[in-house]
Amino acid sequence: MRISPWMLAGALFLAPFAVQAQPLRVALEFDPAPLDPATDGSYTNRVVTTLMCDSLIDLTPDLKFVPELATSWEWSADRLSLTLKLRPGVLFQDGTPFDAAAMAANIERYKTVAYSTRKAEMAAISGAEVIDPLTLRVNLSRPYAPLIMLLANRPGTPYSPKILGLSREEIANKPVCAGPFAFKARVVTDHITLERFPGYWNAGAIKFSSVVFRTITDVNIRKVDLAAGALEVSQSIAPTDVASVSGNAKMKVAKSPSLGFVPIEFNVGNGKAADTPLGRDPRVRRAFSLAIDRAVLNQVAFEGQYVPSNQMEAPGSTYFHPGHPVPARDVDAAKKQLAEAGVKTVAFTLRIGTDPLDEQVAQIVQAMVKDAGFEMKILKQDAAALVAATQSGDFEASMLLWSGRADPDGNLPLWVTSKGFVNWGKYNNPKLDDVLTQATTVGDIPARQAFYRQAVDIFMNDQPHVILYHYSKIWGLSGKLQGFAGRPDGLWRPEGMSLAP
Repeated sequence: MRISPWMLAGALFLAPFAVQAQPLRVALEFDPAPLDPATDGSYTNRVVTTLMCDSLIDLTPDLKFVPELATSWEWSADRLSLTLKLRPGVLFQDGTPFDAAAMAANIERYKTVAYSTRKAEMAAISGAEVIDPLTLRVNLSRPYAPLIMLLANRPGTPYSPKILGLSREEIANKPVCAGPFAFKARVVTDHITLERFPGYWNAGAIKFSSVVFRTITDVNIRKVDLAAGALEVSQSIAPTDVASVSGNAKMKVAKSPSLGFVPIEFNVGNGKAADTPLGRDPRVRRAFSLAIDRAVLNQVAFEGQYVPSNQMEAPGSTYFHPGHPVPARDVDAAKKQLAEAGVKTVAFTLRIGTDPLDEQVAQIVQAMVKDAGFEMKILKQDAAALVAATQSGDFEASMLLWSGRADPDGNLPLWVTSKGFVNWGKYNNPKLDDVLTQATTVGDIPARQAFYRQAVDIFMNDQPHVILYHYSKIWGLSGKLQGFAGRPDGLWRPEGMSLAP
């Protein structure tokens, strides 16, 4: 529910008396990358920036797009432009007014600045036009149905125009946006501190004086700290800990079905490391997939809490391709694929993060694929090193994570199109690029389904990634925390959250 100006005025007047002195303490499982929507592709970044920054459009827990910095929007008859009405009275955290010119400058930055990783996502946007101070028109070079989803994500998140001309390092070191909490300080690999912004347009709904994000990579330490009262939110707890956390009066669990999934990305074209049987031959990659028992993996590693999957859309969802159901393990079929590729044994290294659960998953997969002829080594790295190695092509295979998007264009295309910003294995299939481009030009679901199913057919044949599962998002919370509402994208908003006495 959006509040009226009169309700807002009253809330702002009373807010100083309602704010709780204790900070909201949150544990992140990975250290965030630099805090700049123009460059980051990290899920943990989005957790932090969701509390720092509003976007034009928000996503509700039931996956509906609703107003945030934009109060309404309307498509043109030819669907080549979207006109947005902006919220009046919004300030950036440096006191600069938010208006159409500020938003247009941010869109231009995401589209054109040399270091932006948003360029591929924004290819259909030809520009942003200021109609009046509170009216912005986003113009398109072709109909692009996922634009709403885009404006509910990083490309719809404005930073203060006063900092846009700074270097990328300066912007990331002191980000300034228009949201409930302002950036205060950061110690890399340790913590990030935000402080409540009293000029926030919905400040009356923000009850904490500050937020402290701590990087705690060990899931067991997160649970211990939560039980000890040193945390209010653990961004992730192990599925195997759900019963013990739920049974402790000092803690509770919040769970949501997730859009997120875990892929193993293969290097198929990014430098010398792609010149391997895995990189050269899709039959080898298909064999790897066939050697994995996803159902057993789910039971052993996650006590059945997750969803075995083989596509970037969750099984049973609107854009999941039923013609490619989650496969059963078939070692004989895997060996046959390897034989057709002319290899019997395939040795390679899988890079993973430092979370113990990731290591357990990798070890289970390692044991399964060995039966088919894969000699898989496991290399653990912190999140920043893992991403850096994968981006640079210094990998054969990497196990990654994607928080998922409500529109399918925010999933498969970002990983597999030639310009997809997380296509770090440099997979390239012009036919797939074309099909996925066509999918964005139609608005009705059946027509889009047809295109995405063509795309999945190609994806399954080439297998540049192997999807292991869609995870459920499981948060550990203090028993005193009230008002927490998690979303399927793994994010949450601070409005209405407080601590009971």
